Amino acid sequence: MPMRGDPMGERDPHIPVLLRPILENCAPIAGLWLDGTFGAGGYTRGLLAAGADHVIGVDRDPLALEMAQGWIAQFKQKLTLVQGVFSELDTYSDVLLDGVVLDLGVSSMQLDLAERGFSFMKDGPLDMRMSQDGPSAADLVNTADETRLADILYHYGEERASRRIARAIVDARAREPITTTLALAEIVSRCLPRPKPGQSHPATRSFQAIRIAVNTEFSELADGLAAAERALKPGGLLAVVSFHSLEDRIVKRFFQLASGQEANANRYAPARADSAARFDLLTKRAIGPDDQEISENPRSRSAKLRIGRRTSAPAQAVDAAALGLPEPPAPKKGRR
Repeated sequence: MPMRGDPMGERDPHIPVLLRPILENCAPIAGLWLDGTFGAGGYTRGLLAAGADHVIGVDRDPLALEMAQGWIAQFKQKLTLVQGVFSELDTYSDVLLDGVVLDLGVSSMQLDLAERGFSFMKDGPLDMRMSQDGPSAADLVNTADETRLADILYHYGEERASRRIARAIVDARAREPITTTLALAEIVSRCLPRPKPGQSHPATRSFQAIRIAVNTEFSELADGLAAAERALKPGGLLAVVSFHSLEDRIVKRFFQLASGQEANANRYAPARADSAARFDLLTKRAIGPDDQEISENPRSRSAKLRIGRRTSAPAQAVDAAALGLPEPPAPKKGRR
């Protein structure tokens, strides 16, 4: 998605996307907030400048927290940094939160570092691990069987040529392991038509899909939305910025279900006794960047913002199937 950047991986890490509408729609900003995708600290600094009393900045990537050490001293006791993940964000505070902001996906800071292996535009090791541990993209690309690779490309990248690309990957790795970003990008590019002017790079969808699989991004998103629900006090705000249709669909579906605005697929079916709404929607439709923001930061063009206000209704578990999480079939045992 990328989440925290557009699919081309071009976003300026110093420009937090849709910050103005977040602050406007969540005003007045006060109390304790959690920035679940700290990155370069843009949202955190915006929240503190707007009146937040304290921000907990969370990021999976230890490099993001390391890079912040040069400027966080100016905020003294108003900022706490935590290396962590969406699914555990309800464990990072002993008290309920006034607000949570999530800026989904990979950051431009990560994309700009060739050695992190996220970008198909720069040669580097095929890594893509946000947390810098666990199996890498190279591990996935060189060990998953052809069917599994095709499923990942199709379900996580909406890549129509998924089977053709998966076959090409398997053929290429039989000759030698695929270990660099440009090697993978070249394999994918050979499977697809040359892009016309203005079209995205042929490897965009494949790199997105592999990155999502390596970092279990969709399950983390679903669990993170549920964790945010548990972490917020009544009246607390949840603001989520997404960058592509797959993740925006999950966020939209979550807010629909949590606000009791789920569409009835069969108008003749008996009315359901729905539970009390756990969120009130502040954004009936997703908010995108205005002309000013696109002019200032063209890379914000695909971003969408959705905001909900927590009610006093008890939190509920999230059903991944109800959220429509794209999920490739599980690999069959004994297959390579």
